[in-house]
Amino acid sequence: MTVQRVRAKFCCGSKEGTTVFMHAVYSDDIQSENGRFTKATPWADLKMNVDNPDAAIQFEVGKEYYVDFTPA
Repeated sequence: MTVQRVRAKFCCGSKEGTTVFMHAVYSDDIQSENGRFTKATPWADLKMNVDNPDAAIQFEVGKEYYVDFTPA
């Protein structure tokens, strides 16, 4: 059986200390990458607590990130 990953695209909406809040990207323009993600992946909100300060600073408000889901 071939394992397929699901790739989603999220935008960092806000941060509170080491807590990062993200939401799935959205666009009505189906020609844009965000439009293709809107059509192909589910809506989602993501809240992450990132205890490692060096990792937490990598997330910038307004910046977009790919998130890959694969079975563990």
